[in-house]
Amino acid sequence: MNAVPYAAAALVAAFFSQSATASCYVVYGPDKDIVYRAPEPPIDMSRQIHETLPLVAPGSTLVFSPDNHGCELTINRLPLASAPRATGGRPARADRG
Repeated sequence: MNAVPYAAAALVAAFFSQSATASCYVVYGPDKDIVYRAPEPPIDMSRQIHETLPLVAPGSTLVFSPDNHGCELTINRLPLASAPRATGGRPARADRG
């Protein structure tokens, strides 16, 4: 019995089972305090982070993870223009305005 087809099928299944989205986004300010924590990204993730994050929170660092541990309580101390809309939509794009 040849195990190669089974191994290939398991490998393909593993690739497709992994999620490409993060479950928790955390922005640390220049003083290393948390200024944003939520399941939604604070910036437009279709662009490079180094292009948009400084416009939203200068001197900050964005960290995201696949788990949602600690993300139950949302923190948003970012300027109002970058906050996600109350309708549950995506956050405003930092490059517009």
